[in-house]
Amino acid sequence: QEFVTVLVRDPRTQKEDSWHSYIDYEIFIHTNSMCFTRKTSCVRRRFREFVWLRQRLQSNAVLMQLPELPSKTPFFNMNNPHHVDHRRQGLQEFLEKILQDTLLLSDSRLHLFLQTQLSPEDMEACVSGQTKYSVADAIHKFASLNRRFPIEDEERKEGKNDADSDSESSSSGLGPSDDSISCGCKASPASEES
Repeated sequence: QEFVTVLVRDPRTQKEDSWHSYIDYEIFIHTNSMCFTRKTSCVRRRFREFVWLRQRLQSNAVLMQLPELPSKTPFFNMNNPHHVDHRRQGLQEFLEKILQDTLLLSDSRLHLFLQTQLSPEDMEACVSGQTKYSVADAIHKFASLNRRFPIEDEERKEGKNDADSDSESSSSGLGPSDDSISCGCKASPASEES
């Protein structure tokens, strides 16, 4: 039976410049679903990227009513742990509902959002064929830049996961590796932050 486990955890404050900060969250995915290029991945995303994703998914699934994101309140205080955790829970519930819908699972933007660190602009360019790399190339390249998850390494050694091999072409066009995108994901989903 197919499953998709998604965790939104580890909120961190990031400085945008000397005046502005924002919080981003780690999105951890573990799945055996054939819909996913990678079976385990994690990325960091901020709230406005979730807003972008919901808008794009809604524009492609016009007749569906998508789940809501946690409300963007003018009183949100990133120094208030209750506010941050409430938003984290809302983002996780949003993704859990999205990932149960087969129509939404067919949207390449969702996979790029969950399994790469591409910006919304770069995701749009990739999906519309304006990049030298495909969606699958982008996901494989991002996975190769991050540290491997022990479970995937074991599956490869046993030859169970041939479809997920890390064969890379040097012409992927994704550019040099960028250490700033590594999110230091934990292999075990058991240590969820609250």
